[in-house]
Amino acid sequence: MYKIGVIGDKDSVLGFKAVGFDVFAARDAAEAGKILKEKASQNYAVIYITERMAAGAAGAIDAYKEAMFPAVIPIPGNEGALGLGMMNVKKSVERAIGADILFDN
Repeated sequence: MYKIGVIGDKDSVLGFKAVGFDVFAARDAAEAGKILKEKASQNYAVIYITERMAAGAAGAIDAYKEAMFPAVIPIPGNEGALGLGMMNVKKSVERAIGADILFDN
């Protein structure tokens, strides 16, 4: 059975425990990257990571962009959204379609 995990600062991820997700608190992005690598090899299908941690652990996240599992998905933390999630959607659409059809930039 596949699992779902959430990585981020304690205040941002603790609530996910109530819905049954495995929660991993990280002090900084380097620790978040280590946790991500560890959990990716432990049958996790989806790993959510707060945007602040994802920004600093981009190298670790990039290793899983083309892999089927785990899907690494940035989510806003308790400090609010940084726009990384939307930026990833934009890049994926551009790669699939060949043009930016979502934004007018």
